[in-house]
Amino acid sequence: MTDTAAAVRNRSSVVRRIASFLAKHPVILIGGAVLLLFIVIALLAPLVLPDPTRLNPVQRLRTPSLQHLFGTDQFGRSTLSRTLNGTRISLTVGILVAVVTTAAGLLFGLFAGFLRRIDNVIMRLMDGIMAIPGILLAIALMSLFGSSIQNVVVAISIAEIPRMARIVRSSALVIREQPYVEAAVTNGTKLSRLLWRHVLPNIAAPVIVQATYVFASAMIVESVLSFLGAGTPPTIPSWGNMLAEGRQYLQRGPWMIAFPGACLALLVLTVNVLGDALRDALDPRLSRSRR
Repeated sequence: MTDTAAAVRNRSSVVRRIASFLAKHPVILIGGAVLLLFIVIALLAPLVLPDPTRLNPVQRLRTPSLQHLFGTDQFGRSTLSRTLNGTRISLTVGILVAVVTTAAGLLFGLFAGFLRRIDNVIMRLMDGIMAIPGILLAIALMSLFGSSIQNVVVAISIAEIPRMARIVRSSALVIREQPYVEAAVTNGTKLSRLLWRHVLPNIAAPVIVQATYVFASAMIVESVLSFLGAGTPPTIPSWGNMLAEGRQYLQRGPWMIAFPGACLALLVLTVNVLGDALRDALDPRLSRSRR
């Protein structure tokens, strides 16, 4: 009974701390709520909306109305269904790119920061990748491997990894000189334990903030690649594909690009604002400077 009461108190204490943190940083609460709304839309859209690829030539280029809230496109497909289903593509690409970039950036950055023998090799490789504009590198890789969501994730991740690796390396170089790290090395602490116990917790803040930037950037690049015909296949309802198709009917059907463009802008803005708020909340120097 005592253990149960202690567990309940611990859970309530965690809830209070989370509530207090969100109360101090309402932008994080609002941004998180909007992002959660997009995630729910991405999960429910395929279940509650009609097939976004279903053709209905009789209903082609219908203006927004009660029957078709977002109107229809040149093939009579529901713009509402295609737009909300496109949320799933953008979120999937953004999340996967952020995860892959963070994992690879941590690996390369930590090794470069703590293993001086391979520091120059890793960072010169990163500099070589960064010398190529990210969008051109992604287009080249997509042209080489073909259009698919998996290839889009790989192409965007390769272009974003060097930036994450440089941030991790710079943070690791600072932490490496701290007395507690030098004491751990003197006591013979293994490198894996040193990185896990002492380094990763202290570089979490900049890594999280950079991951949100990568998240937003990946969604924009995916839309650009799809708009240029080098991203997701045309049969997949992504926002970039919708913008590419809608530009030919800009005068007759402006809603074809207005709604997916607005959703893309809102989602990217939400992620960027959330990242800025997390930076302000997690960086103690910014917190002190605003007091």
